[in-house]
Amino acid sequence: MNRQWLLAARPEGSVKPSDFRWQESSLPELAQGQILVRVIYLSLDPTNRIWMNAADSYLPALPLGEVMRGGAIGEVMQSRNPGFAEGDLVQGLLGWQQYCVSDGKGLGKLPKGLPIPFTAFFGLLGHIGLTAYFGLLDVGKPQPGETLVVSAAAGAVGSLVGQIGKIQGCRVVGIAGSDEKCRWIKDQLGLDAVINYKTEPLPASLQRHCTKGIDIYFDNVGGATLEAVLNLINLRARIVVCGMISQYNAARPAPGPANLANLIKERARMEGFLCTDYSDRAEECFTQLIQWLMAGKIRYRVDVVDGLENAPAALNKLFDGSNAGKLLVKVGPEPGPLRAV
Repeated sequence: MNRQWLLAARPEGSVKPSDFRWQESSLPELAQGQILVRVIYLSLDPTNRIWMNAADSYLPALPLGEVMRGGAIGEVMQSRNPGFAEGDLVQGLLGWQQYCVSDGKGLGKLPKGLPIPFTAFFGLLGHIGLTAYFGLLDVGKPQPGETLVVSAAAGAVGSLVGQIGKIQGCRVVGIAGSDEKCRWIKDQLGLDAVINYKTEPLPASLQRHCTKGIDIYFDNVGGATLEAVLNLINLRARIVVCGMISQYNAARPAPGPANLANLIKERARMEGFLCTDYSDRAEECFTQLIQWLMAGKIRYRVDVVDGLENAPAALNKLFDGSNAGKLLVKVGPEPGPLRAV
């Protein structure tokens, strides 16, 4: 039997249980060229909310009644595809389900034998690592001595960005939404200053911690935080637009920052990107991240929710700020020792 979450309705505001429908059905026989993948970990990301809308994003809109789209890691259980063997570990858009029947397109094989926990393929590597690494280094172009501000700095991407910024010699100011998160990114990750935006006035706090202005802003939230940062940008500043989670549940488009003209005054650059832009350079990224991990220069943490049945409720942890690190759903047991590809 396969157990799946289907998209039942387009959300209005926050995601509700009624926006999904649980389905149990028999697995089909594999056709030539197909593989059967057992899902192990499902990644929950802010983009899940975007994919539930009727409008196309960087991917086509997901039709109602289809399996909810989601990135996942799984193990090949059966194969009628010469490119995959039983026991291969794969990563891709396997969906919110226990088993995925696929033709293999869009799936990547995971390297095996790495001295890292299995969850690191989402907490450090995969789309999270690509986003943090190339978003900061290629789009943000940090230089030693510059001031880098990171919003959602305790999140999966933001926590890596802050640490990479420190490795590059930046002074890093992190913004997070709880005292516990602020303590973690300052005491454990080594950021220079932290701001709890829920308890401190953000504009005044940014001025206090960014006395020399802001050279790079890694934006995960948009909205009022972006506007506050734009008031303090330096000449030739770079604003890296990774996400705008503050607006994903909005019933209508939120007003844009009123001070975008500062980009002209300071000859600054504001640029969006997708991690898929850098897929052909993934080996470069993952090799460096693993080296930093082994050297103790970078850390990550994951927040694992057990059971596919809990995925809809868990998704809202991303928006109420109750997740601690990369949010995952454990759908099935991890495989045995990893074999070399």
